[in-house]
Amino acid sequence: MALKRKTMAINQLRSISIFISAAELGSLRKAAAAQGISPQAASQALAQLERHLDVRLFHRTTRVMSLTDEGQQFMEKARPSLLGLESALRTVRRAKDEIVGPLRIVGPRSAFQTVLWRLIEEFCQQYPGIVPDVQLDDRVGNWVEDRVDVGFRLGHALQEGVIARRLFPVQLIICASPIYIRNYGAPGTLAELHSHRCSIFRHPATGAVIPWRVKVGDSLAEQRVVPALYTNDETLELQAVLSGQVIGQLAGVTAASYIRSGLLTPLLLEHIHDRAAYFVYFGSRSSQPARARAFIDLAVKRLATDCEYVLSVKELRAGQKQGLQGAAV
Repeated sequence: MALKRKTMAINQLRSISIFISAAELGSLRKAAAAQGISPQAASQALAQLERHLDVRLFHRTTRVMSLTDEGQQFMEKARPSLLGLESALRTVRRAKDEIVGPLRIVGPRSAFQTVLWRLIEEFCQQYPGIVPDVQLDDRVGNWVEDRVDVGFRLGHALQEGVIARRLFPVQLIICASPIYIRNYGAPGTLAELHSHRCSIFRHPATGAVIPWRVKVGDSLAEQRVVPALYTNDETLELQAVLSGQVIGQLAGVTAASYIRSGLLTPLLLEHIHDRAAYFVYFGSRSSQPARARAFIDLAVKRLATDCEYVLSVKELRAGQKQGLQGAAV
């Protein structure tokens, strides 16, 4: 029934457009040519409109057609509305193809702000007419109800009807600062973590404790640790680890630059969890505005290959060696 109503509305709009064109040109044949349809189709559309309105809109002979009184009244009322509607349609089509206007982006709050801001900053430098509308939330919202153009999410399953593109794996790295290692030593095995001061992260939305997740052989496991700090803020946890107060399991997004600079030392490398990943998700490309497509392309270009937020095995080993040797001095 909804499809039938939609088809009827479209047919009526087409009939009104043909009627106004015929009235302006004084010829149904010319109106058909202007609309890119056959004279027969134009005649049928006009007849359909007259049946719908239950009035005669034109006086017609073989050579001449002129508006009836009802046709004149309808012309005067319908023409401004049709012109406004055509203008609105052109505006929407133009806006869809231009890289300007609002861009609604959603993503997780935890660990992703820096990554996302760098994308947004670069995108806005390329396209100054973009107005980012950013909502960060660790809950998974409703993509349709939230009117999302582009979304980012850590994990696996996404909503039905959403297209997802994998960006980069998230390494969960057990880290300590050289200060901590000098004061407390470094664990050589998972079992030795029980004698160390560790930080525990709480889910920002629920407050639930998030256990450390580690790789053991080819399997994943939860690792119990002795908490010296609980927090639901990754920036605070990072500062606690950098200051030498605790050992933390940090996401590579957070820790990579500090490991490369020597401010953090990666530990227990064989147990790094790297099964989860960040995804960019979006609706059908066929109906996407150009601004959303361009932002997705930038995200894939910057994050899907050679990502600076992922440490290679060589970098991890070098960081561990440098940190342990430096702490021993």
